[in-house]
Amino acid sequence: MHEKTNQTTLDILVLAAHPDDAELGCAGSICKWVSEGYKVGVIDFTQGELGTRGTPQIRLQEAIQAQKILGLTVRENLAFPDGFFENSKDYQLKIIQIIRKYKPHLVITNAPEDRHPDHGRAARLSVDALFLSGLSKIHTSDNQIPQSPWRPTHFMHYIQDKLLIPNLVVDITTFMEKKIQAIKAYKSQFYNPQSTEPQTYISTKIFWDNIYSRAMELGRIIGVTYGEGFILPKAYPLKNISDLF
Repeated sequence: MHEKTNQTTLDILVLAAHPDDAELGCAGSICKWVSEGYKVGVIDFTQGELGTRGTPQIRLQEAIQAQKILGLTVRENLAFPDGFFENSKDYQLKIIQIIRKYKPHLVITNAPEDRHPDHGRAARLSVDALFLSGLSKIHTSDNQIPQSPWRPTHFMHYIQDKLLIPNLVVDITTFMEKKIQAIKAYKSQFYNPQSTEPQTYISTKIFWDNIYSRAMELGRIIGVTYGEGFILPKAYPLKNISDLF
């Protein structure tokens, strides 16, 4: 495991357009890495306030519950406007502040393209901010303390609704049920026969069943029961997550 001395730094930082994106895309991998001693954090860009079901307050409480299940070191919500944040200077600077604050060696972000337009836009925003964060002439501060440039060693995308072809698959067989627990923390959003709220694309029984079938399909690629897929910008000879540090 990569050694660090500052307790506020992270090994792995997951960026997510909405609360529950990280859980759906890579909760099993997060649990696996936490069990191996890595410090993992999640930054949610929006409060998911445009979602048909639930409220920002409910989703915040659900995210806190999911944080406990996943064993995250930190979880923050940047309160970007759901559906309307942009890949622009102001938003890039806020992501740069986060990257420089936590100094992760690996950043994982939304799918590069997906059914929800926020996902691809969040991915592009993240990738641009990751590069800019390493430039010394871009000045940011945290609590009025100037921040030093920091560019993570690696980044990758998790796979979301659209089935994209991964070039890295993590075996999450041992952690599949914990992934399910973390997703179930979002009671307002997913399949619940007792709910009186309007049915949505993600609240159907079919969508819930597809969480398992997607993990099985990705697991089959590497010969295990359940897997989570990731897209790296280039191929790496990877045996363990520690190979990325």
